[in-house]
Amino acid sequence: MPTLPWTVPNPPPPHGTAFVMASRFEVRTLKDVPRFFLRSLAAWKQVRSAPGAYGASLIAQPARRVFYTLSAWQDRDALYAYARTEPHRGIMTSLRSTMRTSTFTFWEVDTPELPITWDDARRRLAEQARTDAAGDA
Repeated sequence: MPTLPWTVPNPPPPHGTAFVMASRFEVRTLKDVPRFFLRSLAAWKQVRSAPGAYGASLIAQPARRVFYTLSAWQDRDALYAYARTEPHRGIMTSLRSTMRTSTFTFWEVDTPELPITWDDARRRLAEQARTDAAGDA
């Protein structure tokens, strides 16, 4: 299971809050995995120099067609600015047709709690997936 470890592009302040996002993506077929993985590396490179990014990590489970991202930001605006900037914006658009499912969850933490653990992120993603499924019922 390839994991890109928590990387800190911009050190967070010792006292403050961070806006955290975790995501889970499942692509439709194994044929889509290499494309998604390569595009995610381009987004990873972008986040490493993104203004307001406090940290990020990625887990790829290619055999399961699943990818997880976890990132912490100065605030919601910093995250959304990153998402609207190329290459991330184009990546999202170009991969939309390959997606089977996606789940996103957001929360805030005190900056001394960084980095976020993957156990916490996966628990929150599972809760969000249940909430999303209940809303679709």
